[in-house]
Amino acid sequence: MIMEPWRNRPNNEIVRKVVNELGASLQGHPLAEQARYRMQKWNDPRAKLERKRKRTNAVLTFWLIVISMLGTLAVLGFTGVLGTWAAVTGAVGAAVPAVLAVRSGFKLRELKADKVRLELAPPPPPRPPLPAHISSARVPMEKLHGAEDTMTQLLVQLDSPALTSMPTESVQHARQTAQEASRAIRAVSAQLQAVERARDTAPHLERASLVEGVRVLRTQLADGVDRYCALVAEAGNALAASTQFQNPGEVLDDATDHMAGLASAMRDVSGYSAY
Repeated sequence: MIMEPWRNRPNNEIVRKVVNELGASLQGHPLAEQARYRMQKWNDPRAKLERKRKRTNAVLTFWLIVISMLGTLAVLGFTGVLGTWAAVTGAVGAAVPAVLAVRSGFKLRELKADKVRLELAPPPPPRPPLPAHISSARVPMEKLHGAEDTMTQLLVQLDSPALTSMPTESVQHARQTAQEASRAIRAVSAQLQAVERARDTAPHLERASLVEGVRVLRTQLADGVDRYCALVAEAGNALAASTQFQNPGEVLDDATDHMAGLASAMRDVSGYSAY
């Protein structure tokens, strides 16, 4: 029996083609843009911090209610309204929720301090929309978006007053260098998308050099994003070192130096300049 041609293709190729066609049709669609906006808003560090604050506040309220109920039981026991069992049960039972309530209170205090620092910190520059689904720059730039969000959260934690061994200047330098590296990587992404458009519109006989140019830029873009992700890992190591006997400032400074080198290399590739 002769099978239909599309059945001979690997399933992943069929799925990729369908996803690309669907993504291309939705590119710029109001619903797609609204979904992307809501996702970015949900992943915003301020929104995440606010959700943590609400959860901690709810937990604290719960423990306070439990303490109030057990405290009332203890008072009724001590005043003779109820038996001695009520006084003992209320007093002993309130001890555990009291400890948990104190922990929740300290956590809520830390979250409020983080919120103040986040509000005082300069907001990150607005990110341009992701490339079209049919562009080979789409996957690396999606990965960069996630890495940028993680880096932002790590730097907020590293800037915490609890980390007395982490100089504020080092965190600020790392934040500025990370933003510069991101801008340089996006410049390479813009070049790649422009060459892709030129390849798609050029005559067939003149596409060979453009196809090679797309391949080279795609490799450089993927390598730049991978190196940025490695720097995010270094920032995570600096945060982990803050609870150990290492020097987190030294780890972060090394990561910042590597990040500056990445930004310089990507600028050389793209011709981008921040000045």
